Amino acid sequence: MRRFVSLLALLLATTACTAAIPIYGYRIVHVYPHDTSAYTEGLFYKDGLLYESTGEKGASTIRKVQLETGKVLQRHDLPAQYFGEGIVDWNGELIQLTWQDQIGFVYGLDDFKLRRSFSYPGEGWALTRDDRHIYMSDGSSVLRILDPATLATTGSIMVTADGVPVTNLNELEWVDGEIYANVWLTNRIARIDPATGHVVGWIDLTGLFDVNTLPVPMNDVLNGIAWDAQGKRLFVTGKHWPKLFEIKLVKKQPTR
Repeated sequence: MRRFVSLLALLLATTACTAAIPIYGYRIVHVYPHDTSAYTEGLFYKDGLLYESTGEKGASTIRKVQLETGKVLQRHDLPAQYFGEGIVDWNGELIQLTWQDQIGFVYGLDDFKLRRSFSYPGEGWALTRDDRHIYMSDGSSVLRILDPATLATTGSIMVTADGVPVTNLNELEWVDGEIYANVWLTNRIARIDPATGHVVGWIDLTGLFDVNTLPVPMNDVLNGIAWDAQGKRLFVTGKHWPKLFEIKLVKKQPTR
């Protein structure tokens, strides 16, 4: 009973703390097909194509995907012992994390040929970038800042919503000066100010897709954000989802 009361108090406090943070809903602009075999861990858009990484041991891949059809144009399978995680591009290369093996891989972006590997402590969840840095999530409330040349950690960002740490930060995307982060096992995306770590907006994607239609709804959750910077298009999907959505954000009116 004591644990229940404490949990209830925490939930109420969190709700109160985040009440002032703007919440955005969505409008669906377009729906594209998505490969249901893809347990999506990483996603980004570049030069008219989607790049996607998938997880699960024995089924982890990196892929080059045609947006309009969902067709996989190019694919590389990871060795079966690795659980693939997030990806990002840098200087003609594609960088990929693995979940618990503390090893990442660097491939040619054009041919997906392995060029080298690198190591890091702890878990690997997701990657994104701006023009100077790479950002990495590890499932905690802290984003690591990586040197693109060495992939060594050079700094960190503590992510908070009105002072409360936001954990389970998963797939990342750099969007017009903010870091968007899926919050694992929720329907929310956090909009993070990288200078302060403050959540400056929540994107609520409740109702976008009914995961209860999938075989394992507890696992096949929202995950995957891609941004077309030139076309100002935002794409989202989930693990094993049959659809990828292009959406526009709509600010919700505050309620009393």
